[in-house]
Amino acid sequence: MTTQQKVNLLGLSRPQMEEFFLEMGEKKFRAQQILKWIHHHQADSFEQMTDVGKALRQKLSEVAEIRGPEVAHESISRDGTRKWVFELIGGGSVETVFIPDGRRGTLCVSSQVGCAVDCSFCSTGKQGFQRDMTSAEIIGQVWQASRAFGPRRNLGEHPITNVVMMGMGEPMLNYDNVLTAMRIMKDDLGYGIGKKRITLSTSGHIPRMDQLSQDLDVSLAVSLHAPNDELRNELVPLNRKYPLKELMAACKRYSDNITHRHNTITMEYVMLRDVNDKPEHARQLVKLLNGIPVKVNLIPFNPFPHAGYERSRKSDILEFHKYLNDNGLMTTVRTTRGDDIDAACGQLVGQVQDRTRRSERWKQSIFHRSEQTDNNTAQAQ
Repeated sequence: MTTQQKVNLLGLSRPQMEEFFLEMGEKKFRAQQILKWIHHHQADSFEQMTDVGKALRQKLSEVAEIRGPEVAHESISRDGTRKWVFELIGGGSVETVFIPDGRRGTLCVSSQVGCAVDCSFCSTGKQGFQRDMTSAEIIGQVWQASRAFGPRRNLGEHPITNVVMMGMGEPMLNYDNVLTAMRIMKDDLGYGIGKKRITLSTSGHIPRMDQLSQDLDVSLAVSLHAPNDELRNELVPLNRKYPLKELMAACKRYSDNITHRHNTITMEYVMLRDVNDKPEHARQLVKLLNGIPVKVNLIPFNPFPHAGYERSRKSDILEFHKYLNDNGLMTTVRTTRGDDIDAACGQLVGQVQDRTRRSERWKQSIFHRSEQTDNNTAQAQ
């Protein structure tokens, strides 16, 4: 006889929690009680829920649980950035980063164990792909980070003010679980984070972008990184399926469909030395983004072993930034945070049991590249 798997209440949105209690023969208001205990009071057991009757607590313990990802390691950078490595049930681990900036505290959340997209400049992509994360594992990162900061006094006072789905993985490829987690983030019974303060970053999955604009009103960021198809095909392989002309049209549709006033889309652009940082690239970018309400975030490349790329020269970044601003594109340069603990953009790795064998192929290519370099050096001598 198999034991029925318990329902992890951590990953249920308000409608799902209400349905859960109705199926138990309980009133819907129980959902509000439990959501507050889990997300406001950070409860991890039913015994802590003092305004829930003993009989119901016993009943819940038999069919449900509150289980977040386990903290395997925590690092704190000299600039205050914090990184957690979370171990997941069934193997694998992911990384989550908190970035303090004055009164703002941004939590960078992962959505997959590894990543299937394989952007050429990203350390996460080189680890290959293992699996999608559950909604409980995604929102569990917010829950565990909140617990690290201690009990919440009220919704308006908490270190985590913003959440960005920019950690490991492509969120659009794990759409349903990411959507559920973001609904819990927005819900006042969850974390009460405003729609402008939740950002989903995608490398450009157009059908899901269109669907998201109908399902949930949150901010959107696009991992652009190149102003033409030839270069973007190399840097972001998903571009071969969804090229720039189609992607820009989808961005325009998304901006037209979301309701909050500040409907600009963030275009993320990693600055790679002598690859995408030349004056002609800046000119192409201005032309590409014409007519779309965007802001451009220039991201100095954060190196990792055998990356094959270098960070753009500071002078080139500043010149690129000036040209975009002078030509009507609101542009910022992201400050590199947490690089001393490998928590900066593009450096997240975790532990991935690679189902794609991409990590193995990449390591082989590094070995052959190194071997060829040694041979060339020997011949020159």
